[in-house]
Amino acid sequence: MDTLFHKIIRREIPADIVYEDEHLIAFRDIAPQAPVHVLFVPKTSIATLNDLRAEQAEIVGRLAFAAAEYARREGFDEDGYRIVMNCNAHAGQTVYQMHLHLLAGAPLGRFGTPA
Repeated sequence: MDTLFHKIIRREIPADIVYEDEHLIAFRDIAPQAPVHVLFVPKTSIATLNDLRAEQAEIVGRLAFAAAEYARREGFDEDGYRIVMNCNAHAGQTVYQMHLHLLAGAPLGRFGTPA
């Protein structure tokens, strides 16, 4: 499957990239649901969390660790942040490449859970 996120990974479309390593890329959401809304996306194609295989489990840890590192680097780790992974349509997943949302910059309840 070729998604918008795959095109960002390949640099076919622009994005405000805030982090990248050999395993993942992170960029600001184009329709933010909070003052800080960053998507952390593995470079390995995995459509949904349901498609994650046991031997790929460390990818979820890498996404969470990168999000926590980003929060520390940007200075909102102590105030707090939310991370969310949606799986399939009923949960609001709209791009079928597994990804993690990081939301911050306002108290919990002042912004919604992202799609």
